Amino acid sequence: MPDPVTFARRFQELAGNIEHFIQGKSEAVRLALVCLLAEGHLLIEDVPGVAKTSLAKAIARSIAGAQVRRIQFTPDLLPVDVTGVQIYDQSRGAFEFRRGPVFANILLGDEINRASPKTQSALLEVMAEHQVTVDGAAHAVPHPFLCIATQNPIEHQGTYALPEAQLDRFLMRITIGYPDELADEAAIVAGGIARRRPEELKPVVELEQLRGMINAVRELHVSSKLHVYAASIARATRGHPDVRLGVSPRGSIALAVAAQAYAASAGRTYVTADDVKAVAVSVLSHRLLLTSEARLKGRKPEAVVAEVLAGVPVPRDSDRGDR
Repeated sequence: MPDPVTFARRFQELAGNIEHFIQGKSEAVRLALVCLLAEGHLLIEDVPGVAKTSLAKAIARSIAGAQVRRIQFTPDLLPVDVTGVQIYDQSRGAFEFRRGPVFANILLGDEINRASPKTQSALLEVMAEHQVTVDGAAHAVPHPFLCIATQNPIEHQGTYALPEAQLDRFLMRITIGYPDELADEAAIVAGGIARRRPEELKPVVELEQLRGMINAVRELHVSSKLHVYAASIARATRGHPDVRLGVSPRGSIALAVAAQAYAASAGRTYVTADDVKAVAVSVLSHRLLLTSEARLKGRKPEAVVAEVLAGVPVPRDSDRGDR
């Protein structure tokens, strides 16, 4: 298990490697890696052409020894195309399970909301329990199992909105957005002309090192005051006037776990309230259902989360907390 300094160095190596390809989006890259080191699943939602799939590929390419599989989600994709299927073996006179692409360390799900709801639901069990059940037999997926999915905004043609249960399986939802600086976009254009691809990146972290980093995140200290703080934020979403369905206890846990990974990325062995705030929008916004009135007014879940954070008191002396 790496010490905090080694953890932070490896994290920066990962981030720096990815940023060789993803220009000018340091915070998006950091949040994506935080999500994976918290052993959570990542949903990247944005308009076409802003490098959603490239970010997912760059992360996967940066980890040596990881089994990586990709699914291109389409309307005609079937659940068995995702999880696997029973095939009759005539030579043995018995059925055998042929594993689908979910049996990997990193699963890249491209444009997940272009598949039918039935196919989307094929991921529910494996994302929550890290196993696939077929004909009553459970088949475990490799450890770690991390799903990085991309989707276009739901108002775009040919998309199916992910159900609440599916969204709740994702630890974080992030966006990339258009380039902030002209120089960054010019560098992107130059890379496109040169036909640069994320597959050209060299791995910088071994799979076993990634496992060690995930274990280190689990062991980071979270004070009891921050337990209360995370729960208070979740409870405040349920009482917000613009919210029809607030954050569940699973969301409270996700908030604390993501804050652990965020703190670890900074080379610390304890979590602060600022770590919780830094990940709150990405962890909580996709778990909120707004009222019809709020949607008509153009309200966004991200703005609601920001209001909740401003209204929930920050616990005193919550940096190191009780030991």
